[in-house]
Amino acid sequence: MQTRTLGASGLEVGEVGLGCMPMSWAYVGDVTDVGSIEVIHRALDLGVTLLDTSDVYGPFTNEELVGRALVDRRDRAVIATKAGLIVGPTGGYPLDNDARPEHIREAVEGSLRRLGTDVIDLYQLHRIDPHVPLEESWGAMAELVVAGKVRALGMSEASVDELDRAHAIHPVATVQSECSLWFTERFDDVVPWCTEHGVGFIPYAPLGRGFLTGSITEASTDPGDFRSTLPRFRQNAIDANQAIVERVRNVAARHGATPAQIALAWLLAQGPHLVPIPGTRLVRHLEENAGAAEIPLSDHDLDELNDLPDVTGSRY
Repeated sequence: MQTRTLGASGLEVGEVGLGCMPMSWAYVGDVTDVGSIEVIHRALDLGVTLLDTSDVYGPFTNEELVGRALVDRRDRAVIATKAGLIVGPTGGYPLDNDARPEHIREAVEGSLRRLGTDVIDLYQLHRIDPHVPLEESWGAMAELVVAGKVRALGMSEASVDELDRAHAIHPVATVQSECSLWFTERFDDVVPWCTEHGVGFIPYAPLGRGFLTGSITEASTDPGDFRSTLPRFRQNAIDANQAIVERVRNVAARHGATPAQIALAWLLAQGPHLVPIPGTRLVRHLEENAGAAEIPLSDHDLDELNDLPDVTGSRY
């Protein structure tokens, strides 16, 4: 797999990354640590080197899993983790913010320990805390770079104004936001900001939380699957949004590819600074996702994908 550089950070990663969250949290289904570690090992073999996690996933267990997977492979991976969110009173959703400087300083120590490393490649502010001045949170994170505990800093779901404020204090290496064929709003503001400032953009949920694979036709009733709380995953929305998947399938058929591969190839075609991080717990899906980097989309393909039907249902 070819590589891309995450902005001015100098961090070089495979064109497609791996979101590790589903291995431990938020989705239901059979999953084992052994199987998840196999996925991570296979990812590294394929050149999928950006591994994205967070202390809140589990909480904590996802970082521990990634750490175990990298015991003898640390030098082959670029570890991205996050701080700034904590589980709510129920032990899960809804999540609470905590980006106080003292919490960030404590959180990074826990992440380093669980990941089994002495430095985190990309440390991201998971969400901006409305109760803490951004300058204080970002300043605390910048101190971690000076201390040698973190190589580069990123932000998740930040506005252009917030990015400007943070970038004035310490370089923003990456911005992570939800972005896919059925959620393109970030191309109106944040992605152009990243292009202008030489910042990497990391789309999470690049497969529409699985919907763009074409495998979801019925609403989940399992309370352990957080998608059951999302408007786009109610049955009426699922039925209406099948029209989107059908259009993606049409493009996929021309390439002998899957809808998931086309959805990822579309993101990769939006600029050399984009590195999507589809999450998976299965080796076969990992290999499928990695294959998206080999699919060249034509102008006709891109025109068709840029003209999909409107999405039914809000994101949250």
